[in-house]
Amino acid sequence: MELTHLDENDKPKMVDVSEKQNTTRVATASGTIQVSGDAYNAVITNSAKKGPVLQTAVVAAIMGAKQTSELIPMCHPLLLTSIKTDIEELPDLPGFKLFVTAKLSGQTGVEMEALTGVSVGLLTIYDMLKAIDKSMIISSIQLEEKTGGKSGDFRR
Repeated sequence: MELTHLDENDKPKMVDVSEKQNTTRVATASGTIQVSGDAYNAVITNSAKKGPVLQTAVVAAIMGAKQTSELIPMCHPLLLTSIKTDIEELPDLPGFKLFVTAKLSGQTGVEMEALTGVSVGLLTIYDMLKAIDKSMIISSIQLEEKTGGKSGDFRR
């Protein structure tokens, strides 16, 4: 398999997408954070000292998706047309599952934006609850599905 982020001299490069078709591209990623019962209750009752945890995580996820090209070296700066989030409460874990869907019409996919959004959102939950629970576990950050582009569709 040829690595697309290396040139003929094995130097790093950003892939040239100028010849690719503009198509609608959508990607959804998810991840989970497991928290203590006390931390979960603080979120659900909106009593965390740092403020509204889930609302702040949603804003952070959107900001993270928008800043992906500044964080991941070979990612193209993209004009995202939509970023949607959803958070599932997981009382039996206890914890939360965050979903981020990124969309655009362009020449390259948005998988990294969705994955980065999830990562930043979950890290924000950790940051806001670390005074209550330092043993939180962030896990299962993964691409759920993507559509558009030459490689076709993917669904987990």
